[in-house]
Amino acid sequence: MIHALKPLAALILLALPAAAQDAITLGMVLEPPNLDPTGGAAAATDEVVYANVFEGLTRFGPNGSIEPGLAERWDVQDEGRTYVFHLRQGVTFHDGAAFDAGDVVFTLDRARAPDSTNAQKVLFQGIASVEAVDTATVRVTLTAPDGNFPFKMAWGDAVMLDPASADSLATNPVGTGPFRLEQWVQGDRIVLSAFDGYWGDRPALQTATFRFIPDPSAAFAAMMAGDVDAFPNFPAPETLPQLQADPRFKVMVGTTEGETILAMNNARAPLDDIRVRQAIAHAINRQDIIDGAMFGYGTPIGSHFAPHHPDYVDLTGLSAHDPEKARALLAEAGTGPMTLRLALPPTPYARRGGEIVQAQLAEVGIQTQITNMEWAQWLETVFKGGDFDLTIISHTEPLDIDIYARPDYYFRYAKLDFVALMDQLQTAVTPQQRSELYRQAQEMIAGDYVNAFLFQLAKTGVANARIEGLWENAPTQANDLTRVRWTP
Repeated sequence: MIHALKPLAALILLALPAAAQDAITLGMVLEPPNLDPTGGAAAATDEVVYANVFEGLTRFGPNGSIEPGLAERWDVQDEGRTYVFHLRQGVTFHDGAAFDAGDVVFTLDRARAPDSTNAQKVLFQGIASVEAVDTATVRVTLTAPDGNFPFKMAWGDAVMLDPASADSLATNPVGTGPFRLEQWVQGDRIVLSAFDGYWGDRPALQTATFRFIPDPSAAFAAMMAGDVDAFPNFPAPETLPQLQADPRFKVMVGTTEGETILAMNNARAPLDDIRVRQAIAHAINRQDIIDGAMFGYGTPIGSHFAPHHPDYVDLTGLSAHDPEKARALLAEAGTGPMTLRLALPPTPYARRGGEIVQAQLAEVGIQTQITNMEWAQWLETVFKGGDFDLTIISHTEPLDIDIYARPDYYFRYAKLDFVALMDQLQTAVTPQQRSELYRQAQEMIAGDYVNAFLFQLAKTGVANARIEGLWENAPTQANDLTRVRWTP
């Protein structure tokens, strides 16, 4: 039967319009709320602009390694307390301004300023001073040794900016990357075009269009019709076997940095009681959520850490599915009947997973009122405002366990002992020291049942079989197009 279908698929392929060899159309579930990676927390922003429009001193490679970016090399001095970055020559911004050491000083000072709106301001807190030694050399002095500083500079929140355009990045992003913004039709698409003045190797693509298709059924239809050439984060995993059997497509299953959690508001009763949070964690059946919401794609986690990381500790046993224990904990807490608000962003994993979580919590006597939110509403109400009881979200930033030390972070934890652990991690230089601190951090938040940890989000992508160069894994939230090309 499969062999009989192949000639038909070939005819369909021939019937579809041939894709331009220098253009690509990618599908995305969420539209970015803005295009400024230094002024917001939305992963969708980096999915468009990281490595395409904006570049940092360093950058993530496809395998998660730290590679040179606008700094072609760097020296580490004073046992990790000072970093001297040697910048590339002949780099210009899309507006024609030359990139030099002054832009690095401006960018890093802006990110760490008291009034900074950078969502990852903690990345820059260890900086004591930034100095332009000359136009091509920057010295960054830290308050304490930090062997992880090149990693921090690779984040999308640390990309280099032109002072003249820094205040208008939300709608008019100006970077040094191989692509520049051509068009943004809100609610429909963003179009990037190749930047003729790019300092590095010219990409094979001349244009890249990001289309926003939040509905899983519509995403599948768009792939089948050839309306999109690739969907790097495909939202309809139930259709992957069908796409995998079709010779027109290739399916890519990789890993992400996305810890998917049932986040709890630790500052709001009754969730300020560890027994209630523990009960919720024991009420959850992770595998049922992975199977029901993700069609089997995902790895169970018991803390906020990626299973593929060498320092990962498997703590799923601490919060194993145990409805009887959950009921006993609730009885001990004396909360009585309760109804919690469950806010769900528009991602399929959250909407599908939310219905399963609602049923699982009901089994132990916890009722939930689901509110489906659009992305901008979720960011404003839940992430910024902290106005929620429960929510489901994937945190896709790499090695971001330090968010649990932030007092104003939306799930409101920031236990002093955990803050002290993160302070130690800041100054730990040896791999052994860092591994031990990561282990303690994982165990602390798991033991405090800060959130119910669900699964590590898999990266399930679909692309035209002739496309090469898309990332299979996602070491950061990005659709790096610099090496993407069509094959004959």
